This record gives sequence, structure tokens and C-alpha cells, in this order.
Amino acid sequence: MSRYSLPGFDLAAFVEATLAEDLGVGLPGGGHDVTSESVIDADARFSGVMDSRDAITVAGLPIAAAFFHKLDPDMEVELLVEEGQRAEPGTDLMRLTGNARAMLTAERCALNTIQHLSGIATMTRQYVDAMRDPDGQASAILLDTRKTIPGLRHLEKYATRMGGAQNHRMGLWDAAMIKDNHVLVAGGVGPAVARARAAGVARIICEVDHLEQIEPAIQAGAHHLLLDNMGLEMLREAVALVAGRVPTEASGGVNLATIGAIAATGVTYVSAGRLTQSAPAADIGLDFTPL
Repeated sequence: MSRYSLPGFDLAAFVEATLAEDLGVGLPGGGHDVTSESVIDADARFSGVMDSRDAITVAGLPIAAAFFHKLDPDMEVELLVEEGQRAEPGTDLMRLTGNARAMLTAERCALNTIQHLSGIATMTRQYVDAMRDPDGQASAILLDTRKTIPGLRHLEKYATRMGGAQNHRMGLWDAAMIKDNHVLVAGGVGPAVARARAAGVARIICEVDHLEQIEPAIQAGAHHLLLDNMGLEMLREAVALVAGRVPTEASGGVNLATIGAIAATGVTYVSAGRLTQSAPAADIGLDFTPL
């Protein structure tokens, strides 16, 4: 699919580790699917259809397909919708034809992955839609956060992109995020930002809690201000004080009921941790037919 891209993520290692967990590799008696091996003939073949039971935004089909190809490299897999596409209930997402044992063994890992990622993409799309003004234009850009399940960050941030968000920093390495505890030790937002600039950090995000912190942060060279837990009136004041000199980001207290008003204050970005923390799994099923 044209939008599928996971730079820096080892998909083969993820698939192998996930299947190994389900198969109990390395555990006494583990390393195989006891049910499929005892019930299904080794040469039996199935066809299968994966479909959406709810209205969703799709994310993770190529990743789900990798589980089936790992166990049956010759399995025929047809992806029927694009990544990031909205799918109505009953939409067929994927068709499969191949070894029955392989299909059954890979089923749960594949479904767990696409249900989780499509759940994130679906919630993200809801937030993006809630940020639109009466003319249907985006009032601000939605960002995700680092509040992700350990080991799944690349996948979860991929899912937010499929839902229409942009990624915030990927980790501790690609931008400085100066928060209140950094400010406390450094002696203020100005000195904290100045230290990061002196260290040659290319991208410096500075959290500000009070309006009086804005000017020192900008003057010291911050590239991006995170306006933390500010009410709507304070956000509007902060945007006016910044006056477009650097991007602004609203964070804290963001949910579907509040994001529209927050975005309308004029901030550049709104970030929401719940996109990856709280998204329910999408209802996606997979039905098989013996051949």
C-alpha cells in the first residue's frame, strides 16, 4: 500500500517475536500450535476473508499480512483497502488463500495487531474531525505523544499517521523537550533553553506553564512552545504573545469534548496522549472456508 512506511522498525523481528510468544517457543512443551496440528491435516487449505464489523479507519493490513507470509510464504494475500482509508461495517479488508494450519496459527497475532492499530487510527480520525471549523477546515494539527506501549511505539505512531495526525518526537533522541523538572534544575526556562542551544540541539521544545515564561523561552532560542494545561483564555493570550514567532502546542485536558475549542484558540498544534493510551480495539473478524 502506498502509505505504508515504517522506517527504523524491524517488522521481521516483530513478527517472529510475536509468533514465538503465542507458540511458547523456549517453554517446556512449547514451540507449536497444538490445536491446529492435532485437528487440521498438514496439507489442508483454507480461504479467508478479514472484514470490519464497525466503522473504522484502517491501519496495519500489511503488518497483519506479514504474519501469514511468515508461516506460509506462498500464501496468497490480497489487501482490499488502502491504509488510512475509512471502512464501513461489513467492508472486506483482506482475502487469503493458503495452508490452513499456517492461517489458523497466525490468525490471532494478525488480528491483535490490526485491531489495535486500526483502533488507534479510528480514534485519531475522530479527534482530527472534531478539530475542524464550521467550514470543514482544520483549526490546528493533531500530534501524538510518547505515551505508547513499550516496544510498539513505531507501530502506534504509524497508526496515528494513518488517522490523520502528525508524529511528535519519536523518542528522547530526536528533539529536546524541556519540561518543568528540567527548568527547576536549570534555574528557569531561559537558562534551560540556552543550555540546549549551547549543546547544539537542533530542535528544542520548551514547556511553559505561565505566560511570563514565554518571552524568556523564545529569546533563549526555543523552536517550539508547549503550552501546558492552560485554559482557553490563557491559550489565546499565549498565542497572541508568541505572535507567530514559533509554533505553539496545546497539551493537557484534551479529549473529544474539548479539542475543538482548544484548536480554535489559534495554536499550531494540539497533542493528545489518549490516542495511544486509550484507543479501544477495532472490531475486525476473520472467517475461513475449507478448500
